[in-house]
Amino acid sequence: MTHALNIVWNPSEGIDLGFFIIRYYSLMFVIAFGLGWYIMKNIFEREGESIEKLDSLFIWTVLATLIGARLGHVFFYDWEYYRNHLMEIILPFRFSPNFEFTGYQGLASHGAAISIIIAMYFYSKNILKRPQLWILDRVVIPVASGAIFVRLGNFFNSEIVGKETTSAFGIRFIRDKFSPRDAVNATQIANPNEAYHAIATDPKFAVLLEQVPVKHPTQLYEAFCYIFVFAILFFLYWKTETRLKSGYLFGMFLVLLFSVRIVVESVKESQGGFENELGLLSTGQWLSIPFILIGLYFIFTAEKPVKVEH
Repeated sequence: MTHALNIVWNPSEGIDLGFFIIRYYSLMFVIAFGLGWYIMKNIFEREGESIEKLDSLFIWTVLATLIGARLGHVFFYDWEYYRNHLMEIILPFRFSPNFEFTGYQGLASHGAAISIIIAMYFYSKNILKRPQLWILDRVVIPVASGAIFVRLGNFFNSEIVGKETTSAFGIRFIRDKFSPRDAVNATQIANPNEAYHAIATDPKFAVLLEQVPVKHPTQLYEAFCYIFVFAILFFLYWKTETRLKSGYLFGMFLVLLFSVRIVVESVKESQGGFENELGLLSTGQWLSIPFILIGLYFIFTAEKPVKVEH
């Protein structure tokens, strides 16, 4: 069967400056946090809040996102491994069978969401001096925009890919099929990047390219849907009075974003976790259900603050 697009995806690691490579995944995180800071700056100015408090919010959010996403991956998706390798939870190294630098390969958005909610409790209480729902109703707007770029980063990394497909949107993720070692061994080209490039473009390795299955680009599906999640929240805050209903925007964020997760997870490859024990749904889908229920609660209980007559 002929695939309408038949795209072969083999991006470079990043932008090579000669002395330094700016990795696309890292660049997407920088854009996400930078845009988030700009959005919150406009919100703080509208609400008459000090920009000094915004700097603290930026630090709290960055730390909460990275720590929560890391711990979420460890406990939700790969605890069977990490329970026997506790040091690897906080250190970017693998100690067995051989010592190697791995970086922080696992990040889970559900863990980041939980961590941000906890961080906003302490931030609102100790720095902002406003109710926690006030900051949650507003911080979800840049969080939704950031989710777009995080998923684009996953796409550049050829990770969190979908199931095999015959649809026109299918893509061949070479780096998902072949590890750097596999690519080198299969092509006998010492440099992994050159080996990947040869598989993608050299007719001599057409047999290897045919081994790469066509899969759903679920990262792009999610990123596209998150554009609408962001747009809806942005519109509700700036163009309507719903920002005055405490908890409404926060609830909308949880319902919209995690509904997207449940739908896209249906065509996503298994990421591991506890789905085999529970069955029916993937780990990501099971984790999304509580967030949606909590979101619905906040939507239906949101009320405008009562004005006190003097």
